[in-house]
Amino acid sequence: MYKQIRNTVVALAAVCAMAGTAGAGTLINGAGATFPYPIYSKWFNEYAKIDTSVKFNYQSIGSGGGIKQITAQTVDFGASDKFLTDAELKAAPGRLIHIPTVMGAVVITYNVPGVKTGLKLTAEDVSGIYLGKITQWNDPRIAAANPGVRLPAKPIIVVHRSDGSGTTAIFTDYLSTVSPEWKSRVGMGTSVRWPAGLGGKGNEGVAGQVKITAYSVGYVELAYAFENRLPFATVKNRDGRYVVPSIKSTTAAAAGAARHMPADYRVSLVNQPGKDAYPIAGFTWLLVYENQKDKVKGKKLVEFLRWELKKGQKLAAPLLYAPLPPNVVRMVEKTIAGIR
Repeated sequence: MYKQIRNTVVALAAVCAMAGTAGAGTLINGAGATFPYPIYSKWFNEYAKIDTSVKFNYQSIGSGGGIKQITAQTVDFGASDKFLTDAELKAAPGRLIHIPTVMGAVVITYNVPGVKTGLKLTAEDVSGIYLGKITQWNDPRIAAANPGVRLPAKPIIVVHRSDGSGTTAIFTDYLSTVSPEWKSRVGMGTSVRWPAGLGGKGNEGVAGQVKITAYSVGYVELAYAFENRLPFATVKNRDGRYVVPSIKSTTAAAAGAARHMPADYRVSLVNQPGKDAYPIAGFTWLLVYENQKDKVKGKKLVEFLRWELKKGQKLAAPLLYAPLPPNVVRMVEKTIAGIR
């Protein structure tokens, strides 16, 4: 699994290099979320084999950057793990469409010598750590959820994103949902004023920081924890069960929301009911203008979107993303048909 995920990152680098030097064909530029970077890199690599006339150049710069660039029309598509607000949509020079692509889990990863796996955390633990109120690994509140685990009497080093991030939006949405204090003091968004911690750029930056920093804790998309061989916590969900982040538990989190999916796809998956639902999960979206300025690029982009819905979804699970529910796929197919 680790080798497969690493290979996808290498593959995208090769695709982007080819795209940057391509003298012919259609070059489609995108920017945004690091959360789906492994699956997007795989898709772009595979699709380049199917349609050799099109190349994708994707800048994995964070959801905040993707939203800014698609709003400024400096890229052909944006990518975000945070859906746009009404105000953000209104600020765009045309009608922006959210295209959900896959679902993923945001995991609490840690580097605690002597605790290699199996750490359990409650919502109160997670919010307390990031509020700076739980500062020691052997705090009684963490110890209560982990009987028999020898937690060290060491300070917790908190790591968070330093850039505008959809992963942060999902994580702070969760914290705002489970902690009234977090909601009132910090709130949710792609960027927030963190009460504690060190910053890392991108999912890869946070994962890298946790990997080299003993007694640290951070939040990253599931694939990045696997890529860096980092352990991650099981988190107590809304139904009171400790759930391991996985494709199955991410899919369970989406079960209710998918049945009542709004036409614009703007929906949160955090803290959903269900005994098997992992509580820190979310969709990730491509942001595309309904009316394309460059009709040739628009046509190629639509063809790619159709491919990722019909073929690309099968590539999601091996990279630890949950594919879209069938009813959402059918909805998205109709949405894509309206892009001109």
